[in-house]
Amino acid sequence: MAEFADFLKLDIRVGTIIKVEDFLKAKRPAYKLEIDLGSLGIKKSSAQITELYQKRELVGKQILAIVNFPPKQIADFMSEVLVLGVYSKEGVVLIEPNKRVNNGEKLG
Repeated sequence: MAEFADFLKLDIRVGTIIKVEDFLKAKRPAYKLEIDLGSLGIKKSSAQITELYQKRELVGKQILAIVNFPPKQIADFMSEVLVLGVYSKEGVVLIEPNKRVNNGEKLG
C-alpha cells in the first residue's frame, strides 16, 4: 500500500497545451505536446491520446501533469512531464480542471 507521504512526493500541476504535433516515431500513436506550466516554463510531453482527441481541440486545453518525474527519452523526443489521464474502453481521457486556473497551480 502507498502511504499519504508517497502521494505528497508527486508535484502535480495545471498546464495549458500550447502546441500539438503528431509523434510519428512513437511505437504507439501519440502526440508531442508543449505545455505552459506558468512559472515552471514550457515543458514537453509525449501523450498517447490520439484515439479521443484531435490536435486542434487540444490547443488551449488545461490538463494536469506530474512535473517532478525524471525526463524520459521516447524515440528521438525527451518527454519532460507526465500528462495525467484515465484509461477507458475508448482510449485515454485527460484529467483537467473543471474551471480555468492559473498555469502552474499545484494540485492540493
